[in-house]
Amino acid sequence: MNKLFFIISPLLLLASCVKDITPSDAITTATLTTTADGLKNAVNGAYALFKDHVQFAGSTDGNNMYLRQYFQASDFASDDIVCAQTTTDPLFYSFSLGHTSTQTNMRYFWYISYKIISDVNTVIEAVEKVPNPDDATRQLLGECYFLRAFAHFTLSKYYALPYALGPASDGVILRLSTNDAALKARSTVQQVYQAVIADAAKGADLMVQGRGVQYASREAAWALLSRVYLYEGNNDSTIYYASKVINSGKFTLSTASDYPNLFANAAASPETIFCIAFTQTEDYGKFGSIASMIYSDGNSGWGEEYASASLRDSMSNHPEDVRWSYIVPLKDNNGVVQKKNGIEIYYITKFSFQGGSPTLSSPIMFRMAEMYLNRAEAEAKAGQTGAALDDLDAIRTNRGLSSSLYNGTVPSGYTALGLVLNERRIELAFEGHRVFDVYRNNLSLNRTYWGYHLPGLKEADIDLSKQPSGYANMIVTPDNPKIIYYIPIDEVQTNTLCTQNK
Repeated sequence: MNKLFFIISPLLLLASCVKDITPSDAITTATLTTTADGLKNAVNGAYALFKDHVQFAGSTDGNNMYLRQYFQASDFASDDIVCAQTTTDPLFYSFSLGHTSTQTNMRYFWYISYKIISDVNTVIEAVEKVPNPDDATRQLLGECYFLRAFAHFTLSKYYALPYALGPASDGVILRLSTNDAALKARSTVQQVYQAVIADAAKGADLMVQGRGVQYASREAAWALLSRVYLYEGNNDSTIYYASKVINSGKFTLSTASDYPNLFANAAASPETIFCIAFTQTEDYGKFGSIASMIYSDGNSGWGEEYASASLRDSMSNHPEDVRWSYIVPLKDNNGVVQKKNGIEIYYITKFSFQGGSPTLSSPIMFRMAEMYLNRAEAEAKAGQTGAALDDLDAIRTNRGLSSSLYNGTVPSGYTALGLVLNERRIELAFEGHRVFDVYRNNLSLNRTYWGYHLPGLKEADIDLSKQPSGYANMIVTPDNPKIIYYIPIDEVQTNTLCTQNK
């Protein structure tokens, strides 16, 4: 697990054809510390692992990509995306909650996450031996701490209970050194959060010479800290770090006129804090792109998963909301929305149209709207209702809802927290947040609508007017063990100290 993966040719790196390059161990740690190109290429190689199809279990599978699993494993398990048919792709287990320890997608996600961690550990240990590093070197070192924090935190989200439901429960395996023993037990959720916070804070201190939003930055580390503290339930720290990003002066919310182009132009948007940049040569098309399952122009993708009726109902009172621009109905010549297996086809385009391509984007991992929403949730929980509503209004003003602001008043029948969580759902839809927002708040996920998240059933088999309790996985409670994934069998069998999820 302690191999260093990076791009061996600076020219190839600049051309961004990383998906065609085989990782190598040829450059030593000494080279990293004595050549600027060696160090930069090593760090850039860690970023490449988020988007490359890396060989796993003896083969390279176009469906295996960190970011593909990152979004599918969360969003496909939520109430925002509906599955329109059965499939042999293991992504189906996210819909049906039929997880196993042998499903390839989550085995790969675990594997590639620790590859990223191993890469940055190698760089960290090499660079920290350098006396008096310059700002450029400190920046790259800080990026490594950020990436290690992000990878460990994300692993915890998928394979461990939310902090609020069990800080003393099994988290994931912390790999903070290349000298870690192969046999190592899982740390507690609380210990993982402590390590993530320490790494993100150290990364923020080191990163003083940003390289652009396609790389980590001091503000990206603050954004990560705001998210981690929100998940931990530390309201004061959430507000503090979200405010640092908001007040940095480096980012602004997209306006209502700019928002429809935000995700197609992520790297150039003033709202983007950190994204994983893809180029045209990294457009995976129909096979392996993030967009391929949720959008199709007839040729570009499978387009078998759609925006759910549940999400669309939550937005139905405001047709003027520009966030509708990312939910695209497939209509016939008479303007009638088409169906597949009884499910209306509403495609999702947040991962499409970079450079005009239906299957290309540079996925945004942190953006300004989340900072307002993180702060608003913490404010609502801390009893700062006016401040929370002001933060929601800042977003709504820029989404075409200037005539529907809260102006400091919670509408009758609602709570401030409920308003925040609903705004999070709509604003951050399809960006990998929804299931974590629901379960970490000890809430249930309501999937009371027809779709293939109901294993073994057909549309004719169910009656949505009846109580949903008779249908498995229509109401998913936070105590359901399937809200998290099994530790992959590869880890459990080779690391006898690693316990399995129940």
